[in-house]
Order: sequence, then structure tokens, then C-alpha cells
Amino acid sequence: MMQQKIVLITGCSSGIGAALAEEFHRLGHIVYASARTSTALSALTVLGVRGLSLDVTDAQSIVAAMARIKAEQGRLDVLVNNAGFGLFGAVADLSAEDLRRQLDTNVVGPVQVLRAALPLMLPQRRACVVNIGSVAGITPTPFSGGYSASKAALHILSDAMRMELAPFGIHVLTVQPGSILSRFGSNSMANVALPADSIYGVLAKRIRARAGASQKGGMSAEVMAQMVAAAALQDHPPAILRIGPNSFRMPALKRWWPVAWLDRKYSRMFALERLAGGSRQDTPQPPR
Repeated sequence: MMQQKIVLITGCSSGIGAALAEEFHRLGHIVYASARTSTALSALTVLGVRGLSLDVTDAQSIVAAMARIKAEQGRLDVLVNNAGFGLFGAVADLSAEDLRRQLDTNVVGPVQVLRAALPLMLPQRRACVVNIGSVAGITPTPFSGGYSASKAALHILSDAMRMELAPFGIHVLTVQPGSILSRFGSNSMANVALPADSIYGVLAKRIRARAGASQKGGMSAEVMAQMVAAAALQDHPPAILRIGPNSFRMPALKRWWPVAWLDRKYSRMFALERLAGGSRQDTPQPPR
């Protein structure tokens, strides 16, 4: 039988995080599901999942969470860095505060949680870190620059830590999902940067549509959770796991199609040509 694992998952108030907590628990593991406020975890704690207050942007909160796991379990086998949010809007409209908050949560936070978790993972020389990235970190579109940059940075950090932690028996799995059904879209609507004087005001509808685009035709969070848990619990987890619609198609477009064609495709999709005073018809055709 598979050894029971001690699992910590961040960002479990809803969606992917909650689904991951339920799946690891269903498989018989001891799961610590965390969120900034423990009251958001009541649906999980009823099932027997252990709720944990953890804000990935608060150093004291991280230390306190690790102290509890150490006191109760003495070790940590699987860390899932899932907490994060999406900031959408034109790059020129992102304030310094907006951008710092995006990077602090999606990039700095996972690294600091890992740093605090390492003393609990190193002794058994067999553990797994799962970083939830996004296909948006490979193929950005207009109005996703802040979010895409944060996930691209997380992918690169994951690549480095995968090599750096391998000598200690710690595997690093980077998940790069496409469209996954969750509350990410509705939550992102509250994080749209669109100042009243924005030069992109006429495209407000397109910008908001981009914030919710991940919910169109998406895979259920439950199915994604099953795939992630199965991969993380392998003796040798894969380095990268792509899941859901567009998780393969969009990277393929980025790799094989000319930059000019992709730029024009996305510019037309988001109606950016309206800002130049008209629509052009000379869109390059994709390569055969």
C-alpha cells in the first residue's frame, strides 16, 4: 500500500485548491488545506481535511503554519503551491502597487513557502513540490501581461529549483493548466486594471472578457485534481504536466507560428486595431 503522505496545499478556499485537498484526502493522505482565513475552509474541514490559516504574502503566517505541521506531523511530503490570483489589463495601466501585489502573491509567495517547508521535507530525502503555473505563462495575450509574467517567472523558478533540489530527493512538478473551471474567472473580474483615463477604455468589454476567458470550455477542477495528485504521488513525478483545453495548443502556436502572425491574430481577437482608427484585412495566413 502507498505510504500515507503529509500534504500541504495553499489557496484552498475554492476551485482548484479545494479540489486538490479533497482528492489527496480521498486517497487517504493527511491534508492541510490552507487559505488566508480558516473560515473559508469549513466545507473541507467537515470532510476531515485539516484547515490551516496561511497567507503566502505574510512571513509570520508562513512560519506559524509550518510550526503547526511540525508539531503535529514532524514532516511534510508534498507541498502544493496553488495560492495566487490573476491581474488583467493593459501593461501600461498596471500601477506599481498592482504589479508588486501580483508578483508577491504568485512568485515571491511560493518561494517563501518552499523555504519555510524545506526543513520538514529534507530529512526523509523523498518529497515533492508542486507549483501550479499556467499556459498563460508560455503564451501571453493582450491584457494578461501581469498575470502571464508572474506565471512565466514561476515556471523559470521551478526549472531552477527542480535541478537544485534533486540531490536531496525532492522532485519539483510544474503544472501548466489551460482552461479549468473554477472561480478564477469571477475572482479575476475584481482584479482588472482599467483606470478611468485609460487609453484602452473603449476595449473595456474585451479586457473583462480576457479576465474570464479561462472558464470557457474548461476541464473540471475535480478532474484536474485527480491528474495532479496521481502525478505528484509517483516515485518519479514528471517535470511538467499540462492539463486541460489549450494547454498543448497554445504552446504549439507560440513555438511554431511566426511572431508577426500571432501578434496580428491576438490583436484582432482583442480588437486592438480599433485603436488605430480602423480594421485591417491583411491578416497573415497561418503556415501550412
